[in-house]
Amino acid sequence: MLRGAGLAGMAAGMVALAGCSSDTKSGGGGGDKPGSFPATPKWKFVFVNHVTTNPFFQATQYGIQDACDLLGVTSQWTGSETSNVSQMVSAMNTAITSGADGIAVSLVDQNAFNAPTTQALAKNIPVVSYNADVTSNGRLAYVGQDLFAAGQAMGKRIASLFPDGGSIAIFIATPGSLNIQPRADGAVAALKASGKKFTVKQVATGADVNPEQAAIDAFTQGNKAFKGLFAVDAGSTQGIANVMRKYNLKDQGYHGGGFDLLTPTEQAISDGILDFTIDQSAYMQGFLSVLYLYLYKLSGTLVSPPTTDTGLKFVTKDLVAPYLKQQNRFEGSSPKQVYIH
Repeated sequence: MLRGAGLAGMAAGMVALAGCSSDTKSGGGGGDKPGSFPATPKWKFVFVNHVTTNPFFQATQYGIQDACDLLGVTSQWTGSETSNVSQMVSAMNTAITSGADGIAVSLVDQNAFNAPTTQALAKNIPVVSYNADVTSNGRLAYVGQDLFAAGQAMGKRIASLFPDGGSIAIFIATPGSLNIQPRADGAVAALKASGKKFTVKQVATGADVNPEQAAIDAFTQGNKAFKGLFAVDAGSTQGIANVMRKYNLKDQGYHGGGFDLLTPTEQAISDGILDFTIDQSAYMQGFLSVLYLYLYKLSGTLVSPPTTDTGLKFVTKDLVAPYLKQQNRFEGSSPKQVYIH
């Protein structure tokens, strides 16, 4: 993770250096000063996503937009609203046939994207994965969290909250989807390894935020013995926060937590309702994917994209204040460009 963070920092520094040039032009830079990128075609990078309207990816889209504006390239956000793999594959094939200059795809299926990736690379269209990965896929690099390790870390944190074990619900939007199932698997593995007596139930919630909360509400009311409510996706984590607030569950001995940084999640942590959430830097998953595709094209393939772990940061009550200080693009809470200081 530290190595990935170092690569991300170095990459961001390179962009900053390019942005400091006063001799930039549309499509890259002036190129006649050291550190200034040369003029390039206005490349178009296509992002294929599994839940295109999910609020978690708002920060990712802002990261994409910011990198595109900085580098003088364009992007397209496409895929599926409901984690429909066939729709995603169709969107990727369309990107290939329409002559996209680069593709970033969330590899949520073990095999479905292998053939399109091979086809794209054969046409000299670079492909990177983001948010979810399949190591057997021919993509050039992955930009995102180590998902199984993140799940293990969550499982260890859950075990620390229940000294004597207990009944734990793990809510998941789309079971089997490779952007979140590895987290659930990692959490279960860590709970088993703890040596404590845990009963763990995985509960599907769906890809849309409102039905997710309704599913969590219904489960909670029908399964009072499950005092641990945890999630592996942004919408379900927000749903846990709202349900725990609605029924005042924290005062009844419940613990809750999950992933990502939707505003209700952050506020629930600040109010002591949730124990934690995990930050995976959605913004960087978009920003770095554009940057890596750009550098690969600019260098004529000499700068190969590095696989980059975008992080695993536990956000708890004592660490949440900076996230709530000001709405911003980095967490997807505002479209405005802001300097937070």
